[in-house]
Amino acid sequence: MKKAVVLVLDGVGIGEMPDAADYGDSGSDTLGNTARAVGGLSLPNLQKMGLGNIHPVSGIKPVSSPIASWGKLSEMSKGKDSTTGHWEMMGLVSSVAMPTFPSGFPTAFIDEFSLACGHAILGNEVASGTEIIQRLGEEQIRTEGLIVYTSADSVFQIAAHESAVSLDELYRCCRIARKMLVPPDLGVSRVIARPFIGQAGRYTRTASRRDFSVSPPGETLLDKLVEKGIAVTGVGKIDDLFNHRNIKTEHTANNSQGMNLLLEKISISAGGFIFANFCDFDSKWGHRNDYQGFAQGLADVDRWIPRLLKSLTREDLLIITADHGNDPTTPSTDHSREFVPLLVYSPGFSGLSLGTRSTFSDIACTLAEFFQTGGDFPGRSFLKEVHHDIQ
Repeated sequence: MKKAVVLVLDGVGIGEMPDAADYGDSGSDTLGNTARAVGGLSLPNLQKMGLGNIHPVSGIKPVSSPIASWGKLSEMSKGKDSTTGHWEMMGLVSSVAMPTFPSGFPTAFIDEFSLACGHAILGNEVASGTEIIQRLGEEQIRTEGLIVYTSADSVFQIAAHESAVSLDELYRCCRIARKMLVPPDLGVSRVIARPFIGQAGRYTRTASRRDFSVSPPGETLLDKLVEKGIAVTGVGKIDDLFNHRNIKTEHTANNSQGMNLLLEKISISAGGFIFANFCDFDSKWGHRNDYQGFAQGLADVDRWIPRLLKSLTREDLLIITADHGNDPTTPSTDHSREFVPLLVYSPGFSGLSLGTRSTFSDIACTLAEFFQTGGDFPGRSFLKEVHHDIQ
């Protein structure tokens, strides 16, 4: 009957990693810089869990006896993408960074893709998604073409107005692109459907986004769990990131829906693993450099945290973390190479410092021990440190 819950606060990094300069991310500190930008954060429940003990964050003081164990995770994989981060949490380290396209995709590929999907291609550039649909939206509607763009991350994004290209058609084109974008040279991490609605000058993206990820190239904890007959469920975009292999999720439009759905999944669970992603920090605020929205989103989650903790029993394990940074205060609108927070809670157990961990995969090692699945994952378990009933 025991449950483990991993909650990913997408993009909530906690300070630059030593190699941040290699990624153009010197000075990135998503939590610290956001706190400074708004004159300090007030997150009393996360503070009680030990968030302020991990890293200096204005407004969040260290506490002497946190109710959770605390630390931070280093990313061992090359890159700073959502797919890479989630894979590493589940024990799969990416030794080679997925390719990026700072000058757009090769013309020959774009021509082949246009022919295969039957639409003209607009853009093919590095751009902000909210900006490019304002600039090219009218032409996209008139031509019924597809707006293609990328970023500093390994993504092939396709935007279209829902009145000109139906969702089913947009998803079909994304699947075509996914099949064509193969490793190593064109093996982008994700093809992302970016539908939008509205009128010229006021276009807005919808919640019908879909991610089409490359398949994990090796075994993950999810594979081991399913092999052992342990229930696996998800909240948010998790299944897309694993190309739907051994996990099914219910997608959510925002963090608020995610909070409600996660509590529902916990309440009906007969035991097993629940993997949740709250993506607003990344998609709505980090990528748009909206530090005020980011701070408000953190406050909203913090107010909800007591309900989450109350839903757990002494046999259960909760891990709160992130997949990368996305500092809304820097000139960049892309992901940032940062440590991520680690808060680990089980009712009735006192918290202690878990230090700086060498890999996100310590989560996989911990859950493999918790569920006794076995599996050869890099890193080391912290289960005996946080759940003292384990001998």
